[in-house]
Amino acid sequence: MGVGKSTVGQLLADRLGVVYRDTDDDIVAEQGRSIAEIFVDEGEPAFRAIEKQAVHRALAEHEGVLALGGGAILDADTRALLAGQRVAYLSMEVEEAVKRTGLNAARPLLAVNPRKQWRELMEARRHLYEGVATAVVATDGRTPEEVTQAALDALELKDV
Repeated sequence: MGVGKSTVGQLLADRLGVVYRDTDDDIVAEQGRSIAEIFVDEGEPAFRAIEKQAVHRALAEHEGVLALGGGAILDADTRALLAGQRVAYLSMEVEEAVKRTGLNAARPLLAVNPRKQWRELMEARRHLYEGVATAVVATDGRTPEEVTQAALDALELKDV
């Protein structure tokens, strides 16, 4: 959350001359409401089912840069589909997350004691992110352009 996946994803797509797509945007468009509203109205398990379908559809259809929501890798089937793909995990530390997002209540999984919850989410997920990643790109203290170049270099991709 707040790592810059949308900004960096779009920059990567532009540099590679391909289309950018974000599965969170797909979900919002399909559901006609925000992800936070889905969490509140239906709960996390219902959202994760919707997310899984959106991610699997996007992986089957899309050939450009694809950004996934932070919880997408919780699903074992999704992790299996990511095997063999070029996957960049954009990482950051909690101090950077605070600077970027303020860890505010608009993030449904961080509504109470955001710093503690962010740390717990990362402890639970970091090994999953690293397990699917072809490259880990630190974003702390870097501009989106610097992160984009680091991702291109780490993934051994050449821009157009």
